[in-house]
Amino acid sequence: MSPFSRVLRTLWLSLAVSASLALGGCGYNDFQRLDEAVKASWSEVLNQYQRRADLVPNLVATVKGEAGFEQETLTKVVEARAKATSIQATPELINNPEAFQRFQAAQGELTGALSRLLVVSENYPNLKANQGFQDLRVQLEGTENRITVARNRYIQSVQAYNVLARSFPTNLTAMVFSYEVKPSFTVENERALATPPAVSFDKPAAPAVPAASAASR
Repeated sequence: MSPFSRVLRTLWLSLAVSASLALGGCGYNDFQRLDEAVKASWSEVLNQYQRRADLVPNLVATVKGEAGFEQETLTKVVEARAKATSIQATPELINNPEAFQRFQAAQGELTGALSRLLVVSENYPNLKANQGFQDLRVQLEGTENRITVARNRYIQSVQAYNVLARSFPTNLTAMVFSYEVKPSFTVENERALATPPAVSFDKPAAPAVPAASAASR
């Protein structure tokens, strides 16, 4: 190797090391690490939502066997599942705030519909004694817990990523490499959607007969 080639090689190595140190110091490597963490936590959220969606058909089929069960409740569960599964759940959702919010709203509706179904089922003794239904209920409740855990992990990973994207001087790196702020779950809205509605099976009282009408009889 000629002296000129050695000098040129040394120069390139120096530039590469300098560039590496500069990128590390401006948060580039942190962006890579946190972006991977967000993707991993999002994948787990999708896995748990899919697990829940897979349970719904068997749950609905079991409840259909109960005579007199509220058809409106079943219909809303079926419709909510269809809406939730119609949105293509891909990793790209976390880079599209509007699509992410639509996905979140659809999953929230399914959560609410399932909550109502479980509340209504308490009024049917045969269902409460049905082992198949109880097994599905336990699986569903366990899945809801897993969804909560996975969603919280996603919120935490997105928070760490977004803080890096908004802080100085790493926000400059975010602008240069187009690292956009990622959307997160609106916990309060989901909590409101997941709140079971008040369900009453009491028959309405007969309207009172006006005194004048009663006296005329």
